[in-house]
Amino acid sequence: MDRLQEVKKAKWDVIVVGTGIGGGTIGYALAKAGFRVLFLEKGRNSHLADYDDTIDGEYAENFLNENLPKEALPNRRILRQTGRYSDLVYDATASPPYAFSPFIGEGSGGSSALYGMVMERFFPNDFSVKPYFHDAPGASLPEAWPVDYNDLRPYYRAAESLYRVRGELDPLRQNSLDSLISPPPLSAPSHELFEFLKTKGLHPYTMPMAYECVPDCQECIGYLCPKECKNDSMRICIAPAIKNHLATLLDNCAVSHLEATQERVTAVWCTIGQEKFSLEAKVIILAAGALHTPSILLRSQSPLWPNGLANTSGLVGKNLMRHYFDLYCVKTEAEVDSGALIKQIAFNDLYCRDDHKLGTVQAVGRLAPSGALVKELHDEIHRKGNPVLATFIRSARPIIKMGVERFISSRLILTAIMEDLPYEDNQVQLANGGNGIKIKYTIHAYDKKRINLFRQKVKALLHPLHFTFVKNAENNERLAHACGTCRFGNDPATSVLDAKNRTHDLDNIYIVDASFFPTASGINPSLTIAANALRVADKILATLKS
Repeated sequence: MDRLQEVKKAKWDVIVVGTGIGGGTIGYALAKAGFRVLFLEKGRNSHLADYDDTIDGEYAENFLNENLPKEALPNRRILRQTGRYSDLVYDATASPPYAFSPFIGEGSGGSSALYGMVMERFFPNDFSVKPYFHDAPGASLPEAWPVDYNDLRPYYRAAESLYRVRGELDPLRQNSLDSLISPPPLSAPSHELFEFLKTKGLHPYTMPMAYECVPDCQECIGYLCPKECKNDSMRICIAPAIKNHLATLLDNCAVSHLEATQERVTAVWCTIGQEKFSLEAKVIILAAGALHTPSILLRSQSPLWPNGLANTSGLVGKNLMRHYFDLYCVKTEAEVDSGALIKQIAFNDLYCRDDHKLGTVQAVGRLAPSGALVKELHDEIHRKGNPVLATFIRSARPIIKMGVERFISSRLILTAIMEDLPYEDNQVQLANGGNGIKIKYTIHAYDKKRINLFRQKVKALLHPLHFTFVKNAENNERLAHACGTCRFGNDPATSVLDAKNRTHDLDNIYIVDASFFPTASGINPSLTIAANALRVADKILATLKS
């Protein structure tokens, strides 16, 4: 009997769709408790020796053929080999609309296989949001999350321990934090910037990051780590769950839709190659990401669920948030060495200040290859109707690429991350007859003012350093922190999930990726996803045991 037939015949307690931070963490917790867990992953398991063509240690952009259309099979193959999402997403709000490949994960570990490893707690006031944005017209803001910081605090600590997070405590909120593993020393450029920020009266610290910091660590931001240094969900959760407990991973398995009665999900429909089949379990957990999880529910239409599964509220796919990112390329006197750690420091002095809730500023690490940045610039200019300038950039690409490479490799690059607010008109929808995904996302006037205010304040704090500002917040392709499309809450009329992350409509389906966020906060989401997954695992365990 082959492996797929064994999976079909097995009796599963839990099926987890997606292997990112949410799915990996909750699946590990349930398997460790003795339950049979099946992970389903759309991409491939890059940890298997079967895939000797896996590309790690390098960006996909170093191998893509820029002369081929985006949907060409060779390019899609390269994306899969590098753990990247291989389908296109359509931006329906752009003029004209266009398709792009988002920088998110597809394969074992999901986006955590590519992430920047920052695992940081939300601020306590991130869970009580309305006071900061009471004057935001049209925003669908709840008064507060259905859980608060104290509910998550023990799970934050457990998640930090599980993912071996190392870093310093943010001096602005030490009273609400617990100790972490000590981080490596600051590199020369990071130390120089750290000391400068202190002279400005700011409170820099070494970011909490989930990695082992092996010799010659390259931080591997945006590509698969070749040294088993990055503590992603596959390495920390799924591999141990398979090795030590009753868990199995089925990769290259695309979940098309769910089948359900009025009360329960009865089947998970999957495709591997040309074979379509269904699987069953007592509990179904969706953790495919804030784009795919709502898409699976919307595709699960039936006479009982004409608007999609678990969608009596009409909110599945709505309230998409993605964070606003800008870049500040800072020139330091200390040389930015190619082998030095550069994703190290952050400061939160602008997070809540002068009655404004803005965001965090942190080192972003090394950027994608210069060729990819130049191509992105070319494509954007061409879309905006300036073919002459686009043609010039294309013809001069080698020279421009060389200049960009020299520039970015000599700078310490900071990113300013600001919370965007939920609006129902910002949403994920189905495309191509239900087989694809499109987004609608518009920056509202209220948030445009906040973006400009944040930019002014960051530039003032960095003065008189020499830095180059790169506007990025308006770019809808920045979906690495997508969240909010299946929000949780206490009222079934205004939320998709209850406080246990179970759908209001069905009693055996849970969602634990960033879809559940009712607001985005301005902090990297990974740790909160992991902590909440451990919290929800406890709720599910109580149900399974009973």
